[in-house]
Order: sequence, then C-alpha cells, then structure tokens
Amino acid sequence: MVSTMPEPSSPEFPTLLILAAGMGSRYGGLKQLDPMGPSGETVLDYAVFDAIRAGFGKVVFVIRRDIEEAFRRTVGDRYADRIPITYAFQELDDLPDGHTVPAGRTRPWGTGHAVRAARELVTGPFAVINADDFYGAEAYAVLHDYLLREPAPDHPALAMVAYRLEKTLSAHGSVNRGICRESKSLLAGIEEVESIARRPDGIVQGSAASGEPVELDPASPVSMNFWGFPATLFQALETQFTAFLEEEGTSLKSEFYIPGVVDTLISSGTHTCALLRTNARWFGVTYPEDKAVVQKQIREHIEAGTYPSPLWA
Repeated sequence: MVSTMPEPSSPEFPTLLILAAGMGSRYGGLKQLDPMGPSGETVLDYAVFDAIRAGFGKVVFVIRRDIEEAFRRTVGDRYADRIPITYAFQELDDLPDGHTVPAGRTRPWGTGHAVRAARELVTGPFAVINADDFYGAEAYAVLHDYLLREPAPDHPALAMVAYRLEKTLSAHGSVNRGICRESKSLLAGIEEVESIARRPDGIVQGSAASGEPVELDPASPVSMNFWGFPATLFQALETQFTAFLEEEGTSLKSEFYIPGVVDTLISSGTHTCALLRTNARWFGVTYPEDKAVVQKQIREHIEAGTYPSPLWA
C-alpha cells in the first residue's frame, strides 16, 4: 500500500488539514481521542477514511505539543501505512516578526492561527476540518473535486461545504452556528448566531449579535468549518494576522478566526468563495450526551454499507 501513496506535494492530491489542538470544554475532555465506532474508532478515523476514498493524498494534523505523544499513539499511528501523515503545532508564540505574546495571555489565537501553523507543510490545494466533527463521505468527495478545478486568475476561488441548519442541531443543548448568505452559489457572508435550539413548537430560534431572539429557517445553509483553499491562502493569512495583532494583539482573549479571513477576502473583491451544499447530516460531540447519538449514527452508516467494521481491517 505504501508504494501507491501519492507524493504529498502533488497538486493532483489535495491535503486534508485537521484542526485538533482544542480541548472540548463543554464536553469535558480530549474528545478527539474518544472512541465512537464499534471497534474503538474515533470520529477522526472516519474523517481520514472518507478523505482517502475521496482522493486526498496527505493529512496534516494541527495539534498542541503537550498532546503529541498521546495523539500520535492513539490516532496518527493508525494511518501510518495508509496515507502520509504530518504534524503542525499551534504554539502561542508562533507570531509574525515584531510581535510578542502579551503578558498574561494563555489561550491560542483561534482557527486562523491554527491553519497558519501548517504554512510550511502545505504546498497545494487543501481542505480544513475540525477534528471532532463527522462530515460525511459525500462532503469530502464534493470538496475534493472542487479543489482540482482551475480557479479564475482574477478571482482565486475558495470553497465552503454548507450544511442544512436542521441537520447540525443537538438535542441536548443549544449550539452556535454561522448562518450563510448565498448569492449565485457563492458565499456572500456569514452571520454568527448563538444559542440555537428548537423550541417546543418546533421553530428553530437563536440569538443575534444584538442579543435579540431570531427565528431561523431550518434549511438555512450553515458553516461547520469545512473549507477548501489554494495554498496562496497562507499569504492572505499572514497579512491579515499581522493586521489583527496590530489592532487586537494586546487583548488576552481576542481570536483570529478563519470565517473572518474569508469574509475579508470576499469583501475586498479579490476572492470568491463557492458555497458547496450537501444533504449529509453533520454530527459531533458538543455535549457528553451527544456521544450516544454519534455512536448510533455510525452504526446506521455501517449497517447501510457506507463503512466496513472494523474500519481499518
């Protein structure tokens, strides 16, 4: 199998960049390592399996150094003979020249900073996902095919896989989601809405940035942090992260998020972002009670023949 592996730098085989540095504060532990499948598979196992089937040629895990040993042993080593694996480390002091960590800051700088950590390991088109989210095989195939298209030279194309809001809710508590605005199959903007949940009457409701309650269309496209980018994104990341630090670098809690990076690129007119819809059901482990739901969904996928069991036979 090793002899058939694609070259990691080949543009014909996009890279899958997996953000796995965070701890699940509401979940209560390192949920990236929590077994979910019937043979001890993690959600990450299914992500890598789907990515390999879709044609991705390399996986880069963005992790913290303090979980490296456990992560390699429990997760990364599962794939060593299946696809090239590389690690990037999200470190608080990994900053552009001339910037330092303010005294008292202990938290990392957000998802944009996490993606930036892989800037020396990714040389071609790549996808970005969360480590603890189950996105579905269809989503990987759709994004993989999109990443291989030639972008228009005057509008470098980004992409985001969008899910139906109703297929991303938790029965065990409210969630925060990025509600997408769409124009001609392109992402026009994302509005962050908090505390989204179904009311007893079935209506989906959340809280806008103003704090006012808002009713939401269950079919609304939402961002679940599944992105597709060209390698040139790292140049934009560097520029925007430097500007972010100049404006908010002294704050102890400010964060540099990928949706904000994309929104800036769209607003400037230098990039477009395709909105790739999927009918797949997203699921994850936001709350401890969600684990049983994830396990049930995975069993149903196995029974339907989507995955073998054990996954890595």
